[in-house]
Amino acid sequence: MINRERYVQHFLDLVRIDSHSRKEGAIMRRLQAELEALGAAVEFDDAGAAVGGEIGNLIARVPGSRPGAPTLFLNAHVDTVVPGEGVKPRVEGDVVRTDGTTVLGGDDKSGVAVIVEVLRTLKEEGIPHGDLDVVFTICEEVGLLGAKHLDYGRLRAREGIALDSDGPEQIIAEAPAACRLEFRVHGLAAHAGVRPEAGISAIRIAGEAIARMRLGRLDAETTANVGIIEGGKATNIITDFVLVKAEARSHDERKLARQVAHMQRRFQRAAQRHRVQRDDQMVTGRVEETVSRDYPRMRLTPDLRIMRLIADAGRSLGREVTVRRTGGGLDANIFNERGIAVATFGTGQHEIHTLNECLDIPQSLRAAELMLECVRLNAA
Repeated sequence: MINRERYVQHFLDLVRIDSHSRKEGAIMRRLQAELEALGAAVEFDDAGAAVGGEIGNLIARVPGSRPGAPTLFLNAHVDTVVPGEGVKPRVEGDVVRTDGTTVLGGDDKSGVAVIVEVLRTLKEEGIPHGDLDVVFTICEEVGLLGAKHLDYGRLRAREGIALDSDGPEQIIAEAPAACRLEFRVHGLAAHAGVRPEAGISAIRIAGEAIARMRLGRLDAETTANVGIIEGGKATNIITDFVLVKAEARSHDERKLARQVAHMQRRFQRAAQRHRVQRDDQMVTGRVEETVSRDYPRMRLTPDLRIMRLIADAGRSLGREVTVRRTGGGLDANIFNERGIAVATFGTGQHEIHTLNECLDIPQSLRAAELMLECVRLNAA
């Protein structure tokens, strides 16, 4: 029932529309027209204004044909990472790739295209279904900002499906909590050639702190990373300020708290080791820090209706649906925190966020078939 040729063409059209985070206006207007042509009532919330973007999240109400069936939530995000402008896709058999100069944008335009194809199939096949809340989010790639600023008061659904991963029969039921950390390291400026002993190098403080820090994969549940270091004005100046941005993630809240505290201690202790006498005053390096919650932990239990629905849909199609965890954050982390039980599965997107990104077409079609069967069984 899923139309392969139509799906692939639609996906190719979508990836050719530039949609970096906060620049999703063009693709959203295209999707608005497509959904309205399918009979949906489409509106945009104020998330765009809240995050400094061109447009808000798209919220579409698709009327069902089975009164009394639970409203189902369907979601994918439209923004892509850089470099994602001027995408030139090419189809090679069952795989879509780029020319190697940009990402493809299968993360997550494949999910968007799957949802639209499911809606088209529902209409042309006359498949009975309940009401649908379709939400295409902005700014997922820069901190799940669209989901965080979504106007939840406009939604009716309390459960649903998000598409944003690789395997179409693998439900992501667990995702970690995460914290962002920012360290502002203060040293003392001095001439690096004339009087270096009079200065305190903020770069050295930061370097010592990071060198003593537990980073990378710490255990099966926890990771940490230092991602950005900025500072310095010239090679002949002892650097008096460095900005360091880092993160920590864990499926265990206690482990996350311990890792954050560990990273904070490393910076504070490194700063205290560096001091100089300046005139009649002892000056010590210092660190200001900010820790912010990025997103909450997500854990879906097998007894949830949405989990049973996807498993039943898989069995109906003769497929085995498995459950797994991820180390990444998803819009679903936020949806579940806000009271909508949302499970995520994949669309055949691979090597995302790289120039080698590709889309497995048969896997995308399997995702569309699974979502279509979920929508059908939800109203059965």
